[in-house]
Amino acid sequence: AVVLATGWAPMIVLLPLPGPGWLIIFAGLGLLATEYTWATLVLRRTRRYVEAWTRWTLRQPPLIGALVGLGGLLFVGAILVACWWLLM
Repeated sequence: AVVLATGWAPMIVLLPLPGPGWLIIFAGLGLLATEYTWATLVLRRTRRYVEAWTRWTLRQPPLIGALVGLGGLLFVGAILVACWWLLM
């Protein structure tokens, strides 16, 4: 029960917030993976996707890497603006 509460609580609270929330969400998922098979499978699949995306990005020319980074920043910026407007 302690692992369940410790794993889920930060994930639920930090999911809609910008910043290091995703890092804490993945840490919570890692904690849940110590007890639950489904969490282990989700964590493995997520790692595979992140590793594949990283390998693909590193194989691209620097301009493509810069555009991917810019796209990520624009995405985060759009989320921040949306959160700002929703809270107003």
